[in-house]
Amino acid sequence: MNWVNKKKLLVIETIKYNSQQYVDINNLWCALHSTFNMANNCQVDTSILDEISDKSIVPWLKFSRDEFKFALSSCKNSSTPGPDKLSWNHLKTIFDDIECHDTFVWIANACINLEYWLSHFKTSTMIIISKPNKKSYNSPKSFRPIVLLNMMGKLIKKVIGERLQFHTVSNDFIHLSQLGGLKFKSTTDAGIVLMHAIRTGWVKNLTTSTLVFDITQFFPSLNHQLLSLIIKKAGFDQRISSFFADYLVNRKTNYSWSNLSSPTFNINIRVGQSSVFSPILSALYLSLFIYILENQLKNLKIPTSFISFVDDSLFIS
Repeated sequence: MNWVNKKKLLVIETIKYNSQQYVDINNLWCALHSTFNMANNCQVDTSILDEISDKSIVPWLKFSRDEFKFALSSCKNSSTPGPDKLSWNHLKTIFDDIECHDTFVWIANACINLEYWLSHFKTSTMIIISKPNKKSYNSPKSFRPIVLLNMMGKLIKKVIGERLQFHTVSNDFIHLSQLGGLKFKSTTDAGIVLMHAIRTGWVKNLTTSTLVFDITQFFPSLNHQLLSLIIKKAGFDQRISSFFADYLVNRKTNYSWSNLSSPTFNINIRVGQSSVFSPILSALYLSLFIYILENQLKNLKIPTSFISFVDDSLFIS
């Protein structure tokens, strides 16, 4: 009889969290949320920002029609739609109408002028997928979330993110050692800088030593309060720092596991690793650490430099 045969377990029944096996789907959602948001509700000391001087304010101009046309042209129609079920192809069709196009640009400018990000754009869905080549998949750490956002919000963010990149380059807030996730910089630059350091050592008959490290849970742990203050330090228009202060709060998400969907969870940390804001916001955040570390090394008279490629970095001595 079928009922006496060995039952094939659901995938979720193999998951363990804090040595506890999860056979209840509601417990699984809580385990996933806790794993992917480990720094949730952690307090930060914002006084560390006093060590960093404020950059001069860079004016912020209104968005143009061409900026949105350029951003949309690079979007692939094969991208997975977000919670609003729109695709990039839908938006390209909508933008063929000049009036619709101009209305969309007006909405983006209104978001900046009102220092407000619509709640519709703050909702997301996190698709849980397995990390490749793991020995076992009995822990939430063996999985990672792919964030799906509403497409209209993603397009506005693409244009804002492009602006942030150029503004940050113009006022030199990003540390020179940061070579990842930024305009006009690449892994090739990191290799060239490292080779230059090694060959400089050879000229002085010195041997170069390096220490590579990775910042665990970097993107999920970015504190929103600190991030909004760093943006203000970076010399952006007051409307931009106020906009991000609103953009980063009251965010909501739900998790999707196969055909199962979780209740809504509040998120008050993280910058999605696949978000268009991720490269520039993480670079701004990391600049704070690098400037402070550089000052400490100088005070201790330790001749060590470093190269940073987003959350992977290299100490050079």
